[in-house]
Amino acid sequence: MFGYIRPLQGELKVRELERFKACYCGLCHSLGRNYGFASRFILNYELVFLAMLLWDENEPIVIKRKRCIASPCVSKRCCTPNKALDTSAGYSVILAWWKLRDTIADEKFIKALPHRLACLVLKRAYRKASGDYPEFDSRARQELEYLAAVEAGDEISLDGAADKFSNILASAAPGGIDGNLRRPLLELLYHLGRWIYIIDACDDYTGDLSAGSYNPVVRLYPPEEGKLPAEGADRLKTTLTHSNNLASSAYELLPENPWSEIIRNILYLGMPDACRRVFKGTWPPRYKNN
Repeated sequence: MFGYIRPLQGELKVRELERFKACYCGLCHSLGRNYGFASRFILNYELVFLAMLLWDENEPIVIKRKRCIASPCVSKRCCTPNKALDTSAGYSVILAWWKLRDTIADEKFIKALPHRLACLVLKRAYRKASGDYPEFDSRARQELEYLAAVEAGDEISLDGAADKFSNILASAAPGGIDGNLRRPLLELLYHLGRWIYIIDACDDYTGDLSAGSYNPVVRLYPPEEGKLPAEGADRLKTTLTHSNNLASSAYELLPENPWSEIIRNILYLGMPDACRRVFKGTWPPRYKNN
C-alpha cells in the first residue's frame, strides 16, 4: 500500500540511514508483537513516517539487534518498542483492513478473492486494533464510506476525493496534545494525505486506464494517445508541490524530536523526488531499502 513517503537515501548521512532502517524494523516488530505474524506484511513507509512524527521529543532512540523474519539467520538493528511505534502499528492494521474492504466492494467476486482471503487472515488483528484505537477506526470507516460515495458519483472531483482520504490521515493526530501543536500537526497530516492520494492516482493512471478502474485523474484529464496529457500533468505537479510545501511549512511549527533530520529529508527531498519519478515513469527507485 503506497510507499511514496520515504527519504532520499543518497542525501542521508550513514547514521541517519541506519536509524531510518531501525525505525522501519521497529514498526515491523511492533506489528508482529501486537497484532500477529500476518500483520507484518502490511508494513509501509507512510506509517514509519507517522511513527517518527509522533515520537516524543524527550524520548531517545534506543536500538538493539533482533532477528528479522525476512532474513532469519541475520540480526538487524531495530528500534525498541514505544508508544509511537505501537500507535502506528495499530493504525497500519486499521487502514489496511478498510482499504481491503473498499477494494472488495469495488471489484467483482472472482477478482476480489485475494482481498477476501487477506481480510480473513487480518480479521483477528483488525479486531484487536479497532479495540485499541476505536476513534481512529470509526473515522477511517466513515471517511472511506464518504470517499466511496464520491467515487461512485458522476461529478469529477479530485479535490473532493482527496479531501476524504486526507481526513483519515489527519485523524491520526493525538487528541490530548497542546492546541498550539495540534493545529500544525493536523495541517501537516492533512496535506500529506492529500499528496499521497493524488500521487497514487497519478502513478496508477495507465494501469487504471487499461483495467477500466476508477481513477479521479483519468476522469479529470482523459488520455491523449494513451497517456496523461501534458497540460494535466503540469497542473497536477503544481497542486502536488503546493501540498508538499504546506506540509513542510506546518512541520516547521512543531518542536524538534530525535527524527527531525530524517523527517525534513522526506518532506524537502524524498517527496519531490517521488513526484519527479512518478511523472517520468521511473518509480519506484531501484535501491535496496532495508
